[in-house]
Order: sequence, then C-alpha cells, then structure tokens
Amino acid sequence: MKPKLQAIMNLDEGEEIVGGWATPHIPGTGIYKLLAKQRKDGVIEWAHFVQRDNGLKDRVMRGEVENRARLDEVLEISNRNLKKIFGVTLQSTGYDVYSLDGKKAPSTKH
Repeated sequence: MKPKLQAIMNLDEGEEIVGGWATPHIPGTGIYKLLAKQRKDGVIEWAHFVQRDNGLKDRVMRGEVENRARLDEVLEISNRNLKKIFGVTLQSTGYDVYSLDGKKAPSTKH
C-alpha cells in the first residue's frame, strides 16, 4: 500500500521554493524541518515542524516574513533553541515536491 502524503506547504503557480532545512535524527523525537517558499508578491512563507519516526508531521508552526534577511532570523532563532535543547541545528537539505495527485514534481518553480 502506497503511503499517504501529507502536504506541509503548497506551491501555487508562480511561487518558488526558497529552501529546505533539517536536523539530524534525534532519537525518540524525530527530525526537525523547516521549509520556505516565496509567493508571487515577494512574501516568504515558512513552515517549521518535526517529522516523527513513524512519518507523522507534528508541531507544525507557520509564519510569513518580508525578505530573506528575516527568514535568516527565523533560522537563527530555531537553531539556537534546537542547539540548546537537543544539541543539533538545521542544515540545508534536499526536499521532495509532489503534485496534488501524488506524483513527484520535476521542478521547484511553478
């Protein structure tokens, strides 16, 4: 049976992925991730969550910032807290993009 995909962020036409970041696996917790996209109006939307060992995406937090400098502040604050609590930080990582019908999308700009 094919696992059901759970979208954390949708890309609309004209939007672009800014980046994806993840921590190393944290035993008993999972992997913290942060995804960001830039909308057509230039605003950057982000989603920060933990992916549990069973695949469940938990503790999803969302926000918007007006530019990349502000997104860097979100990353800095997240990393400071993750380092203090778990001894890890978010690192740039690859990510998968899927269409609404569950097929892997070929591009990060739509």
